[in-house]
Amino acid sequence: MDEILIKEIRDKIDSIDDLILKSFLERMKLSEQIAKHKAENHMPIEDTSREFEIIEDVSARSGNFAQYTTAFFRTMLELSKDYQENWIRDYIEDQRLKIVQMPGVYGLLGYKLSHSYSEQIHKMLGLGGKIAYDYRILEMLPEELEAFLKRPDIQGINVTIPYKTAVLTFCKKISNEVLRCGAANTIVNKKGKLYAYNTDIEGFKYMVKVSGINVAGKKVLILGSGGASKAIKCALEDLHAGEIIIISRDGPHSYDNLDLHANANIIVNTTPVGMYPNNLEKPISLRNFPLLSGVLDIIYNPELTGLLLEAESLNLPYAGGLHMLVAQARASFELFFDKKLPDSAVEKIVNQLRNENQNIILTGMPGCGKSTIGKALSAVTGREFIDIDKEIEKEEHKSCAEIITKFGEEHFRDLETAKIFELCKLSGKIIALGGGAVLRKENYPALHQNGKIFFIRRDVELLPTDDRPLSKSPETLKEMQKIRLPIYNELSDFQIENNTTVEDAVKQILKYI
Repeated sequence: MDEILIKEIRDKIDSIDDLILKSFLERMKLSEQIAKHKAENHMPIEDTSREFEIIEDVSARSGNFAQYTTAFFRTMLELSKDYQENWIRDYIEDQRLKIVQMPGVYGLLGYKLSHSYSEQIHKMLGLGGKIAYDYRILEMLPEELEAFLKRPDIQGINVTIPYKTAVLTFCKKISNEVLRCGAANTIVNKKGKLYAYNTDIEGFKYMVKVSGINVAGKKVLILGSGGASKAIKCALEDLHAGEIIIISRDGPHSYDNLDLHANANIIVNTTPVGMYPNNLEKPISLRNFPLLSGVLDIIYNPELTGLLLEAESLNLPYAGGLHMLVAQARASFELFFDKKLPDSAVEKIVNQLRNENQNIILTGMPGCGKSTIGKALSAVTGREFIDIDKEIEKEEHKSCAEIITKFGEEHFRDLETAKIFELCKLSGKIIALGGGAVLRKENYPALHQNGKIFFIRRDVELLPTDDRPLSKSPETLKEMQKIRLPIYNELSDFQIENNTTVEDAVKQILKYI
């Protein structure tokens, strides 16, 4: 090859390199916009699902050069993430300098405050409102209350049981909402004097609004007679509800004479019945109320209480308490700092909390890859992975195959159901089920209360049969699939194909979480 031809080729390469450089610089500038979006929406820098898609597409289009093009693109993606990380770090520092730093004591005051989302919610509210404040959990004994409320550095306090009425003694001014419902859940220091407010009323109104349940003119039963029920009664009055009945253990309207109110249209639960860790308990049965048009439960953990699961089974409109929790916190924030936040701020926080706390439940035929996919998904997301079969084996000191062979399938299913009820009440986990866990209908509420259920589909010819007493041959597998497939289809929220690679299955799941 003569020198002239070599020069021509090199000139072409230089031109291509020039195009690559221009395209790369343009790509990095676009990465800035992506980084800004991620920073503003508190999203992770890494998007594993998108990276999988890019690398697979590049590989498929590169023929014999696939190993080189995928290496090139992986390097480019790493550089892009590194640039985004540095850009976001500078952006956050710049935003921090713009954020107003608020001194003083802010927090949630109560007696026992485990499993509260309040710190997380107020951190997100502060980011949205560009105000930094140290919001803490303030557990206190009754005898410590007076000294605490006399502290001069108190600025903004949310109050929960058992102090919603006790704090009123120390407040200089009581809002109309507090006078109406007799309880405060928010205290604000204004020029050295404490003002008492109730934002539960506003929070519940927002919950009703987003639920789409119409309470106007309807007969409403409020279950529970505590401070929350009084605030909700006020909210229902503002929303022009019809007859409002508070049901308590004692008094004229009790659980013993619920039959007098079988014509109720709306039921609102304000009791702690069904709240974590007593998941799936119900204060009443909805089947005794044939005229119901909506069910509201102010509990937010689990996402679906036993009462709401029953409402769902009866095809009734329903709503849980997460919207109320965040909306009342938004109202408190606005009182603390005299600054308004839009509904979109509430929805963003609700969606983030919901996504973080929902379990990812993996189900499917024995050997379809649930455990392998679960571990890979755990590595990508940082969520804890729980394998129900492995948990049973740890507790029983025997393999699942040994348990079934020695004690029978029914005994194994009893152990499985107990473990599902124990572990599926947790939040934010990845949980792999045994292939037959769906056979018991009573397992479904426990799975569904806090989880998205993914059916992992795999061709029956690819399913293994080793050490599986219930599926020891291709014939038994096919017969098993015929029975179970309709159940998997009915119970799952999403279906994932797992006939190629684990990475591909993980990529599919990541699209839905």
